Amino acid sequence: MSDLSIPETMAAVLLTGHGGYDKLDYRTDVQTPSPGPGEVLIRVGAAGVNNTDINTRIGWYAKTVTEGTDAGGGAGFGAAGEDGGWSGSLSFPRIQGADCAGRIVAVGDGVDPARIGARVLARAMHRDRTTDRPMACATMGSEHDGAFAQYVVVHGEDALQVDCDWTDVELASLPCASSTAEGMLDRAGVGAERVLITGASGGVGSAAIQLAKRRGAEVIAVAGAAKVEAVVALGADRVVDRAADLVTAVGAEAVDVVLDLVAGPGFDDLLAVLRVGGRYVTSGAIAGPIVELDVRTLYLKDLTFHGSTFQPDHVFEHLVRYVEAGEIRPVVAGTYPLSEIVAAQEAFLAKDHVGKLVLVPPS
Repeated sequence: MSDLSIPETMAAVLLTGHGGYDKLDYRTDVQTPSPGPGEVLIRVGAAGVNNTDINTRIGWYAKTVTEGTDAGGGAGFGAAGEDGGWSGSLSFPRIQGADCAGRIVAVGDGVDPARIGARVLARAMHRDRTTDRPMACATMGSEHDGAFAQYVVVHGEDALQVDCDWTDVELASLPCASSTAEGMLDRAGVGAERVLITGASGGVGSAAIQLAKRRGAEVIAVAGAAKVEAVVALGADRVVDRAADLVTAVGAEAVDVVLDLVAGPGFDDLLAVLRVGGRYVTSGAIAGPIVELDVRTLYLKDLTFHGSTFQPDHVFEHLVRYVEAGEIRPVVAGTYPLSEIVAAQEAFLAKDHVGKLVLVPPS
């Protein structure tokens, strides 16, 4: 069952392969998808821009790539091969976009027609229903088409109704970044303790500050000097300039948990500021994925390392609840028409903003 106003074709950005901005093809004649059994069709109100969109476009996930995202953000990595996607090879063209806020306009067999008209957020990272492997993860815009379009199909269980006064743009700033942050906090079991957050002015980092504070944590944020005021406004108890010597600024063995989105050359210092028995959790490596680890530091300090990609269902469900309860607020740095996706990604890579950049498709 569907809304009769759904057009046969729609505007969308097709990713035609790994590479530079030329691989982003904005078109207005893309076939509008139809929901299958158990699925819903969402009219996209807004879609956020994330690191994973750029990483996928440039092929950064390929094991042959050893540099940070910025090194290939514009032109891509020529060495990227079949493993250049989030979970390996991708089929092209692909509609990217992990963030989606909008309304259900059609449902497939097995979905209650009463859901049509519901305002929803789509779960960005969700269980891969094509396999029974534990922690198998699928991502919107990677394993299946995403929200850089006027319409997107998702499984009905991954479209969560949300009742709040936020705009679609504000809601679209949440799914990928905020669920990644909440997933990291959940994975590391963060409570009322001292937490260090790297990349604190970005989408995940800015969300992590708020989400850690609602858990009672004391937050030390690492960010550029020009963004200190904005990061403090998000709730950080202290901000350390990313150019400073971290161990001198924070102190050796001074924090309980490190939430790291950066990795790269500063990795060793992050372990140095962790207390004995501390936890390190990561979901990104924008400064470079290859780090040097002295294994003695790991075992002599009894550290625990957590990788964080897969999210149990409760992570996104809790996020929606926080929104409805007014416990977190959106951090939107700017908006762009979907047709200006290249300008949005250029601004994203310039990193002059705090929070999220959001794309708005034609109405």
